[in-house]
Amino acid sequence: MSSPDRHARAMLPIPDRPSPGLTTYDAKDPDTAFPPIEPLLPPRGAPNVLVVLLDDVGFGASSAFGGPCRTPTAERLAAGGLRYNRFHTTALCAPTRQALLTGRNHHSVGMGSITETATSAPGYCSLRPNTKAPLPMTLKLNGYSTAQFGKCHEVPVWQTSPMGPFDAWPSGGGGFETFYGFIGGENNQWEPALYDGTTPVEPPATPEEGYHLTEDLADRASAWVRQQKALMPDRPFFVYFAPGATHAPHHVPKEWADRYAGEFDDGWDAARERTFARQKEAGIVPAEAELTARHAEIPAWDEMPEDLRPVLARQMEVYAGFLEHTDHQVGRLVDTLDELGITDDTLIWYIIGDNGASAEGTINGAFNEMANFNGMAALETTEFLRSKLDELGGPESYNHYAVGWAWAMCTPFQWTKQVASHWGGTRNGTVVHWPRGIAERGGLRSQFTHVIDVAPTVLEVAGLPEPTMVNGVQQSPMEGTSMLYSFADAAAPERHDLQYFEMFGNRGIYHRGWSAVTKHRTPWVMMGGHVPPFDEDVWELYDGGSDYSQARDLAGDKAEILAGLQRLWIIEATKYGVLPLDDRGAERLEPARAGRPTLLRGRSQLFFPGMGRLSENSVLSIKNRSFAVTAEVEVPPGGARGVVIAQGGRFGGWAVHVREGLMTFCYNVLGIRHFVTVADVPVPAGTHQVRAEFAYDGGGLGKGGDVRLYHDGEPVGSGRVELTQPAVFSADETTDIGYESGTPVSPDYTAATSRFTGRVHWVQLDLGDDDHDHHLDPEEVLRIAMARQ
Repeated sequence: MSSPDRHARAMLPIPDRPSPGLTTYDAKDPDTAFPPIEPLLPPRGAPNVLVVLLDDVGFGASSAFGGPCRTPTAERLAAGGLRYNRFHTTALCAPTRQALLTGRNHHSVGMGSITETATSAPGYCSLRPNTKAPLPMTLKLNGYSTAQFGKCHEVPVWQTSPMGPFDAWPSGGGGFETFYGFIGGENNQWEPALYDGTTPVEPPATPEEGYHLTEDLADRASAWVRQQKALMPDRPFFVYFAPGATHAPHHVPKEWADRYAGEFDDGWDAARERTFARQKEAGIVPAEAELTARHAEIPAWDEMPEDLRPVLARQMEVYAGFLEHTDHQVGRLVDTLDELGITDDTLIWYIIGDNGASAEGTINGAFNEMANFNGMAALETTEFLRSKLDELGGPESYNHYAVGWAWAMCTPFQWTKQVASHWGGTRNGTVVHWPRGIAERGGLRSQFTHVIDVAPTVLEVAGLPEPTMVNGVQQSPMEGTSMLYSFADAAAPERHDLQYFEMFGNRGIYHRGWSAVTKHRTPWVMMGGHVPPFDEDVWELYDGGSDYSQARDLAGDKAEILAGLQRLWIIEATKYGVLPLDDRGAERLEPARAGRPTLLRGRSQLFFPGMGRLSENSVLSIKNRSFAVTAEVEVPPGGARGVVIAQGGRFGGWAVHVREGLMTFCYNVLGIRHFVTVADVPVPAGTHQVRAEFAYDGGGLGKGGDVRLYHDGEPVGSGRVELTQPAVFSADETTDIGYESGTPVSPDYTAATSRFTGRVHWVQLDLGDDDHDHHLDPEEVLRIAMARQ
């Protein structure tokens, strides 16, 4: 796309090459001459690149692909560019993101699953090999300005503390000069845990002041683009805009959800039929495409309790408003390009989802999705959900929609996110817009493409070679195929004609139109459930040449073709590090069993004042065991108030704090029940040791225990916690000392009033060593999950 330049760019950084010539003794000598210093730039004609990656959006959600959620920005870009209706992801967030940024299959870069379930197996370790440098690094070392805004879920969990190491962080070793966003799988849109580079920062406003994370990200990205073009107009940029939307929690201002009032009252089956009709009418799916049948695991709308249906309908209204709101923020960023006059020279990828729609919200949906992650979804009864209907989407919720809605948002395909075997988990609508490089307007492309194709396409468009050496390390080839050939020719034969898929044992293979697939496990069964041996999985076979949606299983008629594809899957799986297959669940949550490192050793951890934003993986786990918290505090003469230590937040966690001078222990179960133990006497003025002890009952996971409070070793109070969270407190809240960031564990204080008014000298967390401690045993997880149904 651009003419050759004078740099040898296959080795990065580009080696400095001193210019030969006369060296004079005196700089005033008239023969003294040196070539001017020239900043490193990409080859002439290299465009700006904007990659937008939304989260958990199914193929049939966006109006740009026939869905019920209005996305005018996606439609506008599609009208001026190309829609891709056979673009694929990996079926899960972190794997898709690492594949996108490296141009390699997700197992090749160690991201066979999410970072929280990493193991020591190379394909699942969450560590990107240094032989597979990310695209942003390649672009930066070739003279691009690089910036990321939003979600980063590619940092190994043992590297997420404020001490790093930061090699896997976007602005550390990820190749981005600027990063503003969050680390992890999801975040509270109203009160997020943000980083500017590697520095923790607080949101610039509160929910009451109108703050919303996606709006903040659009503000930051737009400001960065304006500044970059004001100061470096000749240098192209690479911007990766990856908001946490529309991953749960589905947080959105009420007025956006209210735009959809009544539109989903007839349920997901009817919504799916309407979406399919629109897809057919718009030509987004072939005329002969069929709407796949509903699986028995997914209830029909008419099977849902009538008194629950208003809640279910509101869940979808909230989600639709969330997606439209997100698309609007993308539109603001695109408007910035328009205002600067650079849209024509910017290659925009709008990937509408990093996987299919998420069915992790249970059959009934959730007011707090952490309930399901702890096997405690039964606590959210129909009565409870009805009582929270008006709060869905607001700051008091951590909500998710029902499985049926996720399925409908993946129309016309089977299944959803996590199910890498079927297109419902992996096929995502994608728009490519580049007026200077794409002549056709409003075109449709149906070549098979995959997220690993983005990186090689960007390099070809920019006129850059794939590097053979980066930072002194020889590089392995990218595994994707450039899509540039398809920009100009809708009828061009597809070049990416072989692709394996695998996630949690759900697996498939695509080869020259045919796909062989087998679903291994159901995504919304987080704990328990029957998972068959791999060799008992039933394989299906589809002919993509005549069956776009995988509606007609030909396994019984084409056994020879199926056998050949199964063999090919084994070959590809071996080549890219998929084996051994790993469908373990609970075992992989514990670092020792999974074989991944942990920051912590022993049964005691010491904290100091000001420490904060410590993820759950940076703190000793107190779940399913006895523990004690001891702190040395200095209380002023008038008494003290505020947090001594807090872990988690409004939607689950625990805290030791001082309220009206009284030491208080609060255990918050999912925001549904608060167990509070308060000391009988105030903490005296001066320096003292306060201590809270929790004696776990034992007998399984998630049990209760007795609480005892002490001042300087003297008992001052006791209480009871009837049940606890067995697996996880939060995906985004943290542990803080002397204050609390994010949302408060206890309703007795807010983040603004949480700072301890005296002085916390130190806090020590000690795990009990009694016989009542319990760990996440798979059979026990099954029992507790079944008991709570």
